[in-house]
Amino acid sequence: MANIKSQIKRNRQNEKRRKRNQGVRSSLKTATKRATTAASGGDAEVAAALRDASRAYDKAASKGMLHRRAAARHKSRLARAANRAAAAAE
Repeated sequence: MANIKSQIKRNRQNEKRRKRNQGVRSSLKTATKRATTAASGGDAEVAAALRDASRAYDKAASKGMLHRRAAARHKSRLARAANRAAAAAE
């Protein structure tokens, strides 16, 4: 345990951020998984799942939890997977 007052405060801040980021990361994984399973299963809810996942990635990037280019890359890959699944279904 730290003896320095500023380090004790820093530890509290880091723990709070870690918990918040953990929740955001978990919701990102859930949204991504929903979108990929909807795309692979040929579900009718692909567009809605993709929209929710994109929104989640944008929020994470705006909060600074994820870099904006990383968010764009993930969104692009999800959209490509959804488009491939739609093309295969036709």
